[in-house]
Amino acid sequence: EVPVLFKQELQNEEVKEGKQVKLTCELSKPDTPVKWMKGGTVLYASEKYEFKQHGTVAELIIRDVKSIDS
Repeated sequence: EVPVLFKQELQNEEVKEGKQVKLTCELSKPDTPVKWMKGGTVLYASEKYEFKQHGTVAELIIRDVKSIDS
């Protein structure tokens, strides 16, 4: 089986505290399950984190950004 690769990796984003940011990556295979992590901690959908996936594009939306989210 062909491994799944990043066609477009995450890019650094700057946003003011209290705002929302969207991080996007593109994978080589559509609808591949994506696990979002911060360091070694898995992120789960909540009021703060929202995950979207459309074909090969995966998005992480972080609401109410704080400095600890960097």
